Amino acid sequence: MKYRATNFRRKLKPYIMLMPVMIFIIGIFITGLVFGLLQSLGYFPALGLYEISLDYYKNIFRNTDFLSSFQFSLYTSFISTLLSVVLGVFLSYLIIYTKSKHIKGLVNVYKGPILVPHTIAALLIFILFIQSGLLARIFYGLGLIHDMSDFPPLIFDGSGIGIMLAYLWKGLPFITFITIDILRNLDDKYAKVAANLGASHIQVFRHVLLPQLFPTIASGFMILFAFSFGAYEIPHLLGASTPKALPVLAYIYYANIELANRANAMVINMCIAFFAFIALGLYVLAFRLLKKYGGA
Repeated sequence: MKYRATNFRRKLKPYIMLMPVMIFIIGIFITGLVFGLLQSLGYFPALGLYEISLDYYKNIFRNTDFLSSFQFSLYTSFISTLLSVVLGVFLSYLIIYTKSKHIKGLVNVYKGPILVPHTIAALLIFILFIQSGLLARIFYGLGLIHDMSDFPPLIFDGSGIGIMLAYLWKGLPFITFITIDILRNLDDKYAKVAANLGASHIQVFRHVLLPQLFPTIASGFMILFAFSFGAYEIPHLLGASTPKALPVLAYIYYANIELANRANAMVINMCIAFFAFIALGLYVLAFRLLKKYGGA
């Protein structure tokens, strides 16, 4: 009995030590969320608004700018996250299972973009892919284009290609980072048995490795999607004037000289938070699947 009590106190100690910091952080988060929710419902004492209503939500959901921004954010976030997951898993597979020394050398290189801030990543994408940028000059020097203006407009374009490139540059190494150790530590006896029975590399990956990787891939997908859906810097720096990403539209509403528009900004922020909570729930579900699969 004494051993159980000691063991319980030992397990509880880290949480008790973290409690002061967590109370501070969670308190700030919940306070901001509650005030944002109240302002989105029209309760704004600084402007003399005390009546709770859903009018701002109705106005925003009928606003064509909001609908186009929502579609744009959903599209850029989903496509960039999907590409990051597919290419990141493929890269981690190559690093672990290929015999090429050049591919093996990537294990010391792919982590670099993770350390680069998103603002710097946006600047690098801008320098590389703008019509007067580095790639356009290389193409022009090689005679592939007659004029640098012939280079496709990938930055400030309405399709969000520049935004997705920046997210891909940041997201691909992140997915590689979280999956490469899983692949490295997997028991490869099933893969060897499948290969000895005549399975191809694709079949081994699809039927043996992918099911074991899926919980990690799913959690990584949700983290990347939630972040890119609510991120402000890259869409602001690389996005077109229209359509705008949801965080950019929220900032424009908030910075408007008409203070009543701040309620509209809070409605958009609540929508972003709602999707973040959905992603969090899916992440927890994926984590439980991973824990269950690991036999913990």
